[in-house]
This record gives sequence, C-alpha cells and structure tokens, in this order.
Amino acid sequence: MTDKHRTPLLLISGLSPGPNQDLADALGGADPGTAVVHHDLRQVTSGVVLRTVRLGAGESLTTLEPAHGCVSCTLREDLLPLLRRLAERPDVERIVLRLDAAMEPEQVSVALQSVLVGDRPVIEDVEIEAVATVFDAGRWLDDAIGEETLAERGLHASADDERTVAQVALAQVEFADVLVRAGRPPDAWTAAKTSAVLQRVAPTTPILELPATRRDTLLDAVPRDARRGTVEDPHGSLLRGQPPLRTDCGVTVLPFSARRPFHPQRLHEAINALLDGVVRTRGRVWIASRPDVALWIESAGGGLGVGHLGPWLDAPDAPAWEDVSSERRTLASLRWDPRYGDRHQEIVVITHDADPHHIEAALRAALLTDDELTDGRAAWARYPDPFGEWHEQPCGDTGSADTAPTIHNGRTGE
Repeated sequence: MTDKHRTPLLLISGLSPGPNQDLADALGGADPGTAVVHHDLRQVTSGVVLRTVRLGAGESLTTLEPAHGCVSCTLREDLLPLLRRLAERPDVERIVLRLDAAMEPEQVSVALQSVLVGDRPVIEDVEIEAVATVFDAGRWLDDAIGEETLAERGLHASADDERTVAQVALAQVEFADVLVRAGRPPDAWTAAKTSAVLQRVAPTTPILELPATRRDTLLDAVPRDARRGTVEDPHGSLLRGQPPLRTDCGVTVLPFSARRPFHPQRLHEAINALLDGVVRTRGRVWIASRPDVALWIESAGGGLGVGHLGPWLDAPDAPAWEDVSSERRTLASLRWDPRYGDRHQEIVVITHDADPHHIEAALRAALLTDDELTDGRAAWARYPDPFGEWHEQPCGDTGSADTAPTIHNGRTGE
C-alpha cells in the first residue's frame, strides 16, 4: 500500500432506509467537502440500480444497469470506480457511503481491499474511518431471531438472494465499529432482551442515539481497537470482545469444542438444534468424510449456512504457515495434535429460547464414537455425506477462502 493521502470513508449500514438516511445526513450535513453516496437496489432484480451522489448543495441521480443485476456487479462496475474518482477529487475531503438495506458492510470492505480497479484495490485511495450500523430498537430483535427472508420483505439484492433478514441484521451489527439506535422498543422486556443479545454479538461496540449523533460524536465513540473494515480471520478466536457468559433474559452463550470429527450424517441431523430458539451460531467444523477441509457453520434466526474455509494446516494442500494470520498460527500451535494436527471443532452458539444443554448434547452425539475413531480414515471416507454441494455466487466471490467462506443457506432435515 502506498503512503499517499487516503480520503476518509464512513460506511453506514442497517435495515431501515429512513434512519440510515437520517444518519447519512447528520454525518454529511451541508459540509461542502463531504460526498454522500447511495446505491438503491430495490429495482436490481429488474436490472436497474439508482445511484445518488450528493456533494455540498449539489445532487446527482443516475440510473445504472449492472451486467447481471446483482450486488457484486454493482460493486465492481460502479461503486468501486466511483469511490476512486471521488477520492481523487481535490474538493472531496470525506466520503459517506450509505449502503442499501440488503448490503453487508463486510462484503463492501472485502471488495475495497481485494478487488482490483485498474492495477490496484480502492483501499489505496480511501481509508475506512468507521463502520456504523443503524438498528431499529422497536423491531431489531424480531428481525434477528426470525425466519423471514429478504425476498419476503422485498429487500433481496438479486433474484436468487436466499439470505434471511436475521442473517443480514446480525452481520451488519457484528461488523460495526459503532451502533446507532433509532426508535424505541415497545416495552421494557424487549429493551432488556435486545440489550442482552447485543452485548453478546457485539460486546465491545458502543451504542449511540440517532438524534444526537453527529460526525464528531460518532468518530469519538469508535474504540481504539475497532476493526474499521478489517475482515477477521475465520480461523481465529470466535469470542471476540469476551462477551458475558452468564444468562440474561434467557440469552446464553454456549461455547462448544471437541478434538474428534463429526459424523457427517449425524451432524446434518443435529443442525436443526442450532436454529430453533437460537440467535446466532458461528464456528469451524471438522467432518470425518472431509478430513482435509475446514467447514464453516453459521446460523442467524431461522437461516443457516454451511461454507468452505479451505484446508487445515495439516492437510496435504495446506497453505504455508507464513501465508496465514499470526492468530491462526498461534491457535494451531496451542492445539496441535500429533495425529490430527490442527483439526478441531470450535462453535459458539447464542441462544434466546433454547436449552443450551440440549444443543450441546446434540452436537456431542454427532461426534464419532470411540469405535468409529478406531475404524480410521478409510472407513470415514465411505460415510454418506450430505455436505457435498456448495452454493456459488452468480458473479464470483469477492473474497478469499481464508476470509470469506462461501455460504449455502437453508434448513436441513426437512
């Protein structure tokens, strides 16, 4: 990365367009040096994206027709080149990027850092000052534990967007450096339970109130160790920020770990235990029939995804140690087994209306028994494997296997 000046960039995400617009106005205001950018994806399935750019008193509205009518095309074909052009303008001192409700800030951050525009990524032209997520205190909890899809709410970002509202609501909150609360909860219980969930999915993220949030107050609230768009290694710690492990309002954090593989069929049958009464599941899994590949399991509300994280460090086609993060090297060294290397199970489940003991029992029952372990890898390879099909994005993934697992959404066993 060059040492040249990079234009500050503020990312705003959230499911509520109105409050998002209010925050963008508060951060951009009438500042003649701040460009406020927004891509409206509500017509993307018809092949149309509306782009708005406001700079000072001027505003331009442009109708775009991305190649495949999806978020990835909009990012590559318009948003990234636009950010570079704005960053190169001498009259632009800061950019506020208000994301469409269906967009996840992590996806944009990955694209900024890894997608080449010309001969270099756009992160060489802009510097992410903060990622702010606006959440509606009156409905965010229902969104985070529900089963409604983005398509059912009219928020899908492409014709084949399978994500649930819960997946996006949690992803936006988890990636934020600052949360901004809009509206009020309907009652004290909802307020307390929402707070309990947020303390466990985003334990170190400060919460501001929308009417009082201005650029200075938001930037001052960003923690010193905030990610500012940095994508975490999925092979690293799953308990970032040390969330409270005690139960509050029925919300509980369940860490699960094991040093033997899952039986693929039994894990497939157990997965539904990670959906009912569960807010969030995230973790790495080792399946006996796929001994060299780390898989990623992620659930949010009623939606679940299974992804591919690439090979374990002990696998034949493993990446070189110097090519992976220092955190991954450290954790692998601490848990290294002379027979199985760094293979392991590491899952964190956050429940809101489920028995954590039942979930742990279901996962433990899916592990290989002592007799199955004795049978060895040749026998494991013959197990029926329901995890054989992967979902692929229609226009390609913007991230690497080490930072952005490909996710297949769905409920298993039905």
